[in-house]
Amino acid sequence: MLRTLRRPRNVALLATTTAGVAVTYSFLSSSSNAAAVTRESKNGAKRYSPPTPWTPPSRKDMLERLKLSNRNKDEEFDLLVIGGGATGAGVALDAASRGLKVALVEQNDFSSGTSSKSTKLVHGGVRYLQKAIFELDYEQYKLVREALHERKIFLHTAPYLSIMQPIMLPVYKWWQLPYYYAGCKMYDILAGHQNISASYLMSHSKAIEAFPMLQERGLVGAVVYYDGMHNDARMNLALIMTAVKHGAAVANYVEVTKLLKTNQSLTTLDGSSTTEGQKDGKLYGAKVKDKLTGEEWEVHAKGIINATGPFTDSLLSLDNPSHKPIVQASAGVHITFPNYYSPRNMGLLDPATSDGRVIFFLPWQGNTIAGTTDSPAPVRRDPRPHEEDIQWILEEVKRYLSPDIQVRRGDVLSAWAGLRPLVSNPNSTSTQALVRNHLIHVSPSGLVTIAGGKWTTYRAMAEETVDEAVKLFGLNAGPCRTKETQLIGSEGWGKNMFISLIQRYGLETEVAQHLSDNYGDRAWAVCGYAEPTGLRWPHYGKRLSRSYPYIEAEVRYAVHNEYALTAVDFLARRSRLTFLNSNIALDVLPRVVEIMGDELHWPKWRRNKEIRDAELFMESMGVPFGSRRYRVGWSEWTRELLKRVWLLSGNRVNGDNVEGLVIKGAVQNATRISRAQFEPGEVDRLKGSFTRRTSTVQDATKWMSMEDVKTLVTEKIDLAWLEESDVDRVILEVTHGRKVIDQEEFIHVCATLKDLAASPPLSRKSPKTRERRRIPVEKSGGGV
Repeated sequence: MLRTLRRPRNVALLATTTAGVAVTYSFLSSSSNAAAVTRESKNGAKRYSPPTPWTPPSRKDMLERLKLSNRNKDEEFDLLVIGGGATGAGVALDAASRGLKVALVEQNDFSSGTSSKSTKLVHGGVRYLQKAIFELDYEQYKLVREALHERKIFLHTAPYLSIMQPIMLPVYKWWQLPYYYAGCKMYDILAGHQNISASYLMSHSKAIEAFPMLQERGLVGAVVYYDGMHNDARMNLALIMTAVKHGAAVANYVEVTKLLKTNQSLTTLDGSSTTEGQKDGKLYGAKVKDKLTGEEWEVHAKGIINATGPFTDSLLSLDNPSHKPIVQASAGVHITFPNYYSPRNMGLLDPATSDGRVIFFLPWQGNTIAGTTDSPAPVRRDPRPHEEDIQWILEEVKRYLSPDIQVRRGDVLSAWAGLRPLVSNPNSTSTQALVRNHLIHVSPSGLVTIAGGKWTTYRAMAEETVDEAVKLFGLNAGPCRTKETQLIGSEGWGKNMFISLIQRYGLETEVAQHLSDNYGDRAWAVCGYAEPTGLRWPHYGKRLSRSYPYIEAEVRYAVHNEYALTAVDFLARRSRLTFLNSNIALDVLPRVVEIMGDELHWPKWRRNKEIRDAELFMESMGVPFGSRRYRVGWSEWTRELLKRVWLLSGNRVNGDNVEGLVIKGAVQNATRISRAQFEPGEVDRLKGSFTRRTSTVQDATKWMSMEDVKTLVTEKIDLAWLEESDVDRVILEVTHGRKVIDQEEFIHVCATLKDLAASPPLSRKSPKTRERRRIPVEKSGGGV
């Protein structure tokens, strides 16, 4: 009980009101049951109580365990897993649950790469099933069947982090209705007894009722099928923490710099040393470096597993400098809309976009996400979404939404790009064949590489990888247990647990539901870090932002229980604020840094560095450079600006020449945010200007010609980097080709131009260059 009241001053403050006393008494009177997760009442109902307190080992303790493997032969690890994404975390949990001694190191934060930037779906792949049938492709069939099998297990092992999501396929041609319905029914049949819910037909009226934002013109009906959705970064973290609970030693921000081989010199990433001795030297460990302190040491293990996703080739080159690359990265861009773009309980699938791919439109964490694109990309940390990809998604979304919904660039709250690690078999004679599923490869040195695949099949991939490692290294391990092993937070969770949190701590309903759905029964521990609000209601749970249910206690919990070491760790992966609304994330950044700084005893220079690093990271989430909020030092900011100018001017990024408009547009819009706002009185001034220049027709409506509109907006609106063609395009979209415009449409044109002016400059490439180079969807592994 005392664990959850670690700040005694909170009790005294709560007792200042009658309601506070009641809440405190309720908490104290139930403390005798703190060790029980749930209790069954006489009528069989659950009674939720805090679970048995558990605090994971500190990062310092984890690092000591890693160092001990080098000093004591008895402390040697059975397996060293390199990579803390979904695959690496899954491998660590699988091995640790079998009784093996496991270490895991990640050069950045857990889930900092592809695993936090997915489409959030847990799915078999309806598109793959279509390919399997029409192309008689048995491999595609096996891929779908395996994914559907794993989907059911996924939803069972983390019930609070994953949900069943109905997804609608709107149909606009009569012949397509039986076609899509038959395909979805076959999807259900293939899942067999593991199907989560049956697909069904919807009439025109029912489809509009379920998805009011849908384009109604020409709509015949709809087919609804079910797949799973999850919170990917928190799922990844749950895997990590469950592995820790099973005895694994894990550490983020620990980079592998050298691989250790018997009778062989060390090979470095920069190629500074040469290979000597036996060419078939076997791996026995790795030299690692703590990126926060610079300290280096060796970690010894009987076997090493490469689970580094898009960075697979970097580690393979460290093992063998003459290694032939096997990963071809594909970038998938997603964007976040406000919640009014979709209903809360229905997703949308566009089965045939303008270039033949599919696009999802899904409710997630209170907002709406749309994606994804599919184009080749270089492997890099925190890739940035291209503006042309964002515009493509906007255009596709616009096709399926009602015309009275204005799909605006300014409504994009966040945008991100994830890298899919598509792989080719290094043992294959064909250099063009990309593996559609996953690949396990064993190097002559004994390095086991697992690459490819997708989130849905992470568990099966981990099981196969550990099976291979056990056989290869002669390890004494039990059978796989991950089909039954529920992740941390699942045991004492129930759909009504949030009500007990409200009654126990006096939380807002939205906050309690958020904590329950993202932490499971660990929400009790999160509340233990909460401080009183000082209000009559709610008693506990100070929000970081009124727009989202994240509370300050989550920051403290993340520091002490989830290895959060930087502000970005919390904003992007412990919470999901940067994915939901990057501008809100910037708003709360100083408070997050303040709390983490107090908990971790950061000096002033470190706090300033955290703010600069977080602002830089926000550029990969759709925030244009120049939209910075916090000046932590003029000299530091100027130095970063000059560095940016040097990088962008005259150099090539992703194969495209970066024009001076990027910096110019960013500087001109430095004080703006992506959602354009009219200044006080600006709308009235625009209406007055419109009235003075218009002509009146018989119905007393005032109209303005297109030429006058262009002249007026040029005078009244700061167009920044926009060109005349951009103005023409906006006017055409608003007027649908008419030659005149009324007052409301004129205001709409102005608002849209302000939105565009606040967004990153569009690429000015030739039509030939603009043509999208994409990887066929059937080779993409089913999305990120």
